[in-house]
Amino acid sequence: MIFVFGGAYQGKTDYALQEFGKETVCDVTEAGEPDFTKDVITGIEGFAARLTAAGESPAAWFDSRRERWADKILIVTDISQGVVPIDKTLRAAREANGRLMIYLAAEAEQVHRVFCGIGKRIK
Repeated sequence: MIFVFGGAYQGKTDYALQEFGKETVCDVTEAGEPDFTKDVITGIEGFAARLTAAGESPAAWFDSRRERWADKILIVTDISQGVVPIDKTLRAAREANGRLMIYLAAEAEQVHRVFCGIGKRIK
């Protein structure tokens, strides 16, 4: 698995498609579950927030489906920067997203950080 992360609107998906020559994308930012028949799964932070709101651990959800994403590119927006939300639910989602990123980075063969459309391999 290749893990790509960075801030919002930094060109993560375009970078992944160009860098790795992939074509099919599943975006789970707003709704749905990841479609692991696609090459690239993006918007995982939105999916993680929905799992957290439902009382599920995003890291545990991905761990139990490891074989389905082992050869995919997973893209997560890093939402850990900035002001800590006052709302308890948003804080929980932010923490769960961070823990998911730690898990995915540890499992990944490669980790890339994208900033201003420029990717840098860090693992």
